[in-house]
Amino acid sequence: MTRSSVARIFSSLRRGANWRSGARFPAIALFWIEDEACGGWRGFSTAGLARAKEEKEAWWKDTLDKVRNIGISAHIDSGKTTLTERILFYTGRIHEIHEVRGRDGVGAKMDSMDLEREKGITIQSAATYCTWKDYQVNIIDTPGHVDFTIEVERALRVLDGAILVLCSVGGVQSQSITVDRQMRRYEVPRVAFINKLDRMGADPWKVLSQARSKLRHHAAAVQVPIGLEEEFQGLVDLVEMKAYYFHGSNGEDIVASDVPSNLEALVLEKRRELIEVVSEVDDQLADSFLNDEPISSDDLKMAIRRATVSRKFVPVYMGSAFKNKGVQPLLDGVISFLPCPTEVENHALDQDQAEEKVLLSGSPAGPLVALAFKLEEGRFGQLTYLRIYEGIIRKGDFIININTGKKIKVPRLVRMHANEMEDIQEAHAGQIVAVFGIDCASGDTFTDGSVRYTMTSMNVPEPVMSLAVSPISKDSGAQFSKALNRFQKEDPTFRVGLDPESGQTIISGMGELHLDIYVERIRREYKVDAQTGKPRVNFRETITQRAEFDYLHKKQTGGQGQYGRVSGYIEPLPSDATMKFEFENMIIGQAIPSNFIPAIEKGFKEACNSGSLIGHPIENIRIVLTDGASHAVDSSELAFKLASIYALRQCYAAAKPVILEPVMKVEVKFPTEFQGTVTGDVNKRKGIIVGNDQEGDDTVIVAHVPLNNMFGYSTSLRSMTQGKGEFTMEYLEHSAVSQDVQTQLTNTYKASKGTTD
Repeated sequence: MTRSSVARIFSSLRRGANWRSGARFPAIALFWIEDEACGGWRGFSTAGLARAKEEKEAWWKDTLDKVRNIGISAHIDSGKTTLTERILFYTGRIHEIHEVRGRDGVGAKMDSMDLEREKGITIQSAATYCTWKDYQVNIIDTPGHVDFTIEVERALRVLDGAILVLCSVGGVQSQSITVDRQMRRYEVPRVAFINKLDRMGADPWKVLSQARSKLRHHAAAVQVPIGLEEEFQGLVDLVEMKAYYFHGSNGEDIVASDVPSNLEALVLEKRRELIEVVSEVDDQLADSFLNDEPISSDDLKMAIRRATVSRKFVPVYMGSAFKNKGVQPLLDGVISFLPCPTEVENHALDQDQAEEKVLLSGSPAGPLVALAFKLEEGRFGQLTYLRIYEGIIRKGDFIININTGKKIKVPRLVRMHANEMEDIQEAHAGQIVAVFGIDCASGDTFTDGSVRYTMTSMNVPEPVMSLAVSPISKDSGAQFSKALNRFQKEDPTFRVGLDPESGQTIISGMGELHLDIYVERIRREYKVDAQTGKPRVNFRETITQRAEFDYLHKKQTGGQGQYGRVSGYIEPLPSDATMKFEFENMIIGQAIPSNFIPAIEKGFKEACNSGSLIGHPIENIRIVLTDGASHAVDSSELAFKLASIYALRQCYAAAKPVILEPVMKVEVKFPTEFQGTVTGDVNKRKGIIVGNDQEGDDTVIVAHVPLNNMFGYSTSLRSMTQGKGEFTMEYLEHSAVSQDVQTQLTNTYKASKGTTD
């Protein structure tokens, strides 16, 4: 076909389709390639294009198949940071191992804050990545202490899989249950790792049965240890039926051999148990098992993967991270059994379709959707951690923050390794990266502007404890404010406010340790010595019956005066009401001009910020305006606002107000021999015991205790139980205090205000 004939076809198509200049070609694609060998042009079929597209898809599918986003979560002191340190060493990310409470003064790689290295606990989640057998593994190391659960929640929100570390001596502990509950909430598939098999009293089979009973895990061991405690030498893989020993100064040389003869019976029994447990949740394996067909290691591996990815099964690995045993097989397990980004369903909310749920494809070919799940103030400004769910982000691109509507340029894109970073030019779906110079809050969603999706918001608990804090030196006020602003952005559970009476800065958080850590960080990172007051509980006030109000605010000065009269009633809201404050205007006619109504509502709202019993906010109150009066000249917004403030104060006492205090759900675990002492102490703290369970030699008590009576409880529990007791505490509700406590609180408040009855 000649070029002239091609031109004729194009011109006839233009005429036939009534083609306007600049319009898109109507649903037709013609491709011509100059072919010198054939002496002209030849047609190019769309099949070739489809093939090119398939090849492109294969590229990203292969890439994403080799990505794992995992978190390492556990109870405090189960050895998860030590495990991460070993993983980084074996994957070549670091070249020497340092211990958590390092005597060498270096400390673990992932604990990058001085405070973390000193206390030997992980406070922030550090993000890092490594490569194992051509697979890229992004790891988020999460805190195990209950006061830092927001860090765990944020990490799990963006992960595809997790390793749950359990201590072979302590077993399933209180925080293990909390962490597992969070994994369940965010539907994260997991493998378990029973650590510390070298310690005295190690019993992995006890821990496995606890995981089944307490965590309701459908779990089975995929390994059997060769010896325990001091005799711990290696592991038998139940899938491959091989024994592995770890030699070399850091356990880097793995020697495979046959199963020791003294363990053969146990290994066969445990392998059969593994096959039975997996076949209960996997139909393909069940068919082979019921027909007594031989099950190959590959069949078993595939079945375990299917069951783990669908969250029906938890494979249990074993080892001792500290003694460098069992870490490499665990890495193999992460790659074999935990999902890649395309195997996990992620949903976004379409803001244009009334927050309708949208399933994200997870491919780089789609529009960009990324979630900011963690913020840090780095040396070069704010560092924002992003999980990319769809699309590609490139350095220099413009992206849009859907939560604020702002358009932002990506100035610098980095991949994180604890507190070190590596510059990259682009990142695609499934990866976790960090961006500099973007102003946003934790939980914001970024897109390329073609869609208006937000990722589901994260579950942020309300703070339960407050503390007055102020800098000792007046000169350090600027640094002090800077520190508080940074911490507030980084951590949604950390709040900063001002006490209206004293003008003091009040910080609020999830517990004593949470607030202590922040005060300590202000001192270390910003060189500001801060003094703290007594921890303060966030009380509330409410009313119990209806009361009428009729108040006239009248003030005559030289010029224009103030005049405003409001009349109506207040009443308590029903207990199931979603709103804590309700205002209703039921005036018929124009007794009060409608332009003053917002000022009246504002006045009542302001009055509810501070009740007259103890100065805490009033909630669960409904205010109804039924009548009033105005003056043609003297009435103003200010006059009506003041009238409503004084009206509430006037009728408040008649509505029989009560004080509400935060009540915590407290779970205490301790050896049974101390039951009498601990139970007596809970009763003394006005706690109501709602559950009492026996777990082996331990007793677990669940009680509802007022937060005001829980200060210093960790110290007294340790002294009562010789350091063996532990407890977790979470907010339950605000409930009314007893009459004697109310009298005591109001008298203390009046004394501090310098007033008496």
